[in-house]
Amino acid sequence: MKISPSRLAAFEILLKIETERAFSSVLLPQYEAKLDERDRGLVHEIVLGTLRRQMYLDRLVDQLSKGKKLDDAVSIALRMGLYQLKFLDRIPDHSAINESVELVKHAKKRSAAGFVNAILRSAVREDVKVRYRDETDRISVETSHPRWLVERWTAQFGLEKAAAIAASNNEIPRVAFRRTKKTSEDVLQVLTDFERSETVRGCYFADRITPWLRELEAAGELYFQDEASQMVAQAVHLAAGDRFLDICASPGSKTTAIAASSDPSAIIIAGDVSGTRTEFLMQNCRRQGCETVQVIQFDAEHALPFGSGQFDVVLVDAPCSGTGTIRHNPEIRYNLDADGFERYSGKQLGLLRTASKVVKNGGLLVYSTCSLEVEENESVCRTFLGYDARFKQIEPNVPLGLCESEGYARTFPHQDGMDGFFIAAFRKMSEA
Repeated sequence: MKISPSRLAAFEILLKIETERAFSSVLLPQYEAKLDERDRGLVHEIVLGTLRRQMYLDRLVDQLSKGKKLDDAVSIALRMGLYQLKFLDRIPDHSAINESVELVKHAKKRSAAGFVNAILRSAVREDVKVRYRDETDRISVETSHPRWLVERWTAQFGLEKAAAIAASNNEIPRVAFRRTKKTSEDVLQVLTDFERSETVRGCYFADRITPWLRELEAAGELYFQDEASQMVAQAVHLAAGDRFLDICASPGSKTTAIAASSDPSAIIIAGDVSGTRTEFLMQNCRRQGCETVQVIQFDAEHALPFGSGQFDVVLVDAPCSGTGTIRHNPEIRYNLDADGFERYSGKQLGLLRTASKVVKNGGLLVYSTCSLEVEENESVCRTFLGYDARFKQIEPNVPLGLCESEGYARTFPHQDGMDGFFIAAFRKMSEA
């Protein structure tokens, strides 16, 4: 039996994610470019759906197989098959089962073919109910978030909010996008028919990524970007002639959004640590018509190639755990470890302190992450303010209602319908 292109692509992507810690956001476009529109939709659904339900599917397999240890290829074929059987009503049972069997044969695991067939047929025949040890285990397995992460969020936000965050991470996010410097008047006219964000200026929504939207994105006339990420760019308001620096800029989502909405006389400089990241940033700027953005390679963790007080506005969109973006990047949850947040916070504080040196007197320093974690957000900001009395915290330029009592802005996927982001703003009051 021939394996469909979509299922074979999904299998290869999931295997790379499992064994190489690759990212779905990188692999999916590479594979989808070789498929027709129908196959693109199915591979997208199977990959992201299987990742979003991975722990639940593994618990089912564990119960059905009585705890049998499986190798990666067999485990992934079973996850894919069970996901289609349990969550995709339009897929016939026989197709899900037979192609899963063929996938293990394709992976040179022919001896496991009968086992995979038996497990999937049992899942259809027996309608197995997952067993849970306690309420935390239920939330963890049903939403496919590691137990330690559910416990962590429960300690930070309470059980109800932790459960809501975890559940919302498995919902399919709306397709959000924005215009660019290259967006033509004809395209702008068509965009009037799309839903617009009530929170972020210039943010549009679509039900799905159509071929038309995909073509416009490839041509640089629009850019897919979550509403919360666009809000970070909105928090950076540049006046005529302002000098702006983005120190962790690649791939350029926020740099190009800022360039597209700023006065043409503003001077925009953006950089990142590696040549690869810097080249990707430069390509993104060119594709979107942001030729005036100056792209430089530097290691902002240690020093910047600028004298003190040279910039009116500096953005530190810091590398982070990404726990606010699990909706878009479901595999993140499985690669996290409890000690990683402290490691990130040390790096984030270093970046913030380095960036602070090049902010002008009276200038603005904006700090953001796509993390939900206190260590990477409030704690970093409090420590920074303790180090440097020249800076005063102010409310960031975001919509009313998103700033919390401490003056920081936060978004959550379950309550705001966008990724989880944190934004803080600091005004440099004096040099002494």
